[in-house]
This record gives sequence, C-alpha cells and structure tokens, in this order.
Amino acid sequence: MFIPKTERIKKLAGLFPDEIEELKNIFKDSTHVYVDWSNVFHWQGKLGWHIHQGRLKQLLDSFDTIKSVKIYMGTLEGNQKSEDNLKELASFGYDIKTKPVKLMKMSINTSSIPSNSAALLENFIKKCLLSKFNLSTIEYLNSKLADLNKQGITYIEDMKCNFDVEIGRDMLLDFERKHAENFVLWSGDSDFTDPISQLLGDNKTVYLFATSRRVSYELNEIGLPIFDIKKIKEFICWPKEIPQSVKDKIA
Repeated sequence: MFIPKTERIKKLAGLFPDEIEELKNIFKDSTHVYVDWSNVFHWQGKLGWHIHQGRLKQLLDSFDTIKSVKIYMGTLEGNQKSEDNLKELASFGYDIKTKPVKLMKMSINTSSIPSNSAALLENFIKKCLLSKFNLSTIEYLNSKLADLNKQGITYIEDMKCNFDVEIGRDMLLDFERKHAENFVLWSGDSDFTDPISQLLGDNKTVYLFATSRRVSYELNEIGLPIFDIKKIKEFICWPKEIPQSVKDKIA
C-alpha cells in the first residue's frame, strides 16, 4: 500500500500517478532495498541533478511493503563531514553499512623510467587503450607527469571502498532467512550478477534501480527489469533542482 510519508510526496504523487503506480507494482510484495551509494553517487554527474538521501528514504517509507532499506557507504575517518553524513543517514532511518575508506597512494614519479616507457601509465590507463597510443603520445604523457614531479608531486591519492561483497552477502542472507520476496538493488555493477542470478533461479523477484548507460553488460544480459530513476527525479532530487513548473503546482 502507498501511504505518502509527507504532504509533498502526496502532491507529487498527484502530478506523477503513472510513476507511483509503477512503483506500487514493483513493491507489491515484501521488499528489501540495497543502496550502493558509492555507485549511485557517481550517477549524479551524468544525471545533472543530485539525489537527496532524506527524500529518497521518505519516498521508500511511503510503501508499507518495504521492510528494510540498507545503504552502503564508506567512512573517511577523522573527516567531520563524512561522520556528520552518517549521523544524518541514521536520523533518516537507514540501516547503515559502513567501513573505512582506504586511501591508496599511487606513484607518478618518472625519475626511474625512460620517457618512452608506458610502465607508469599502465597504473592509470588500461593496456588495451595504451596500445593504441603512438610513441610521441606516451612521451607527452610522461612529460606531463614529470612536470608534476617538478612541483613536488610524486604521488596521488585514490579513495577505495567497495561494498560488492557485503551487498551480495546481505541479499543472499535475507533470502535464506526468508526476510523478503522482492529484492531491489540501487547499483549497476557487474559484480552482483552471481547473487542476483541465484535469487532469480530461486524464483525471487529482483529489480534494478539505475539510470541509462550505468548498468553493466552482464546485468543487462540476465534480463533484469530496470527502473530508470529519472522517472522519480522530482521525488528524490535536491529541493532547488525541482523544475519551477512543478514547484508552482505543489506550493
């Protein structure tokens, strides 16, 4: 059953009844939702708008068949903004799954490699692409790294925090414990192909919430139904990103 959690959602539902009907059909059985935030976060650049975590939870809470909403997000230890975000997620009522973000130091020091060597570049560019570059391109890229070295920059930091194992495990545990009939994943990562295939093989319903061109080939291949989150932008985006025409109608 759909019971709008807020007056805003109630008004939006009146403007977008088809979208709500589609969600009601998706959430018709006991449902667990899994939000791979590190994956979802990067969709925002392609979408051109941002997902408001609080408004997303309010929308999901409007469906009484949704029994759990787990969100998976790394923590930057000692970073106040990161820690405050986790507190905010807790206030929204999410089931939070987190672990420390790893900061990986990656060398860009060119002092020990020839200018025509691709050895350093292989750490950042796939070999299949590097093989298409001619010698002058390799030398040019190495020269740019050397310029950074002259500025005292000999390495860069990359953040790594992957939850594929944890999400796949939780989905299968919820299945084994008979916690849900319906599994909704917010991600497009190919690493979920095996657990999702197992759920489908056991006659469970699985839906993927994603956006176009952000779903892996492997997930497309298994015929998973995909709900494009662009359909619910007005429900889950930042308030300032709601089109003015919609704001006028719900004011």
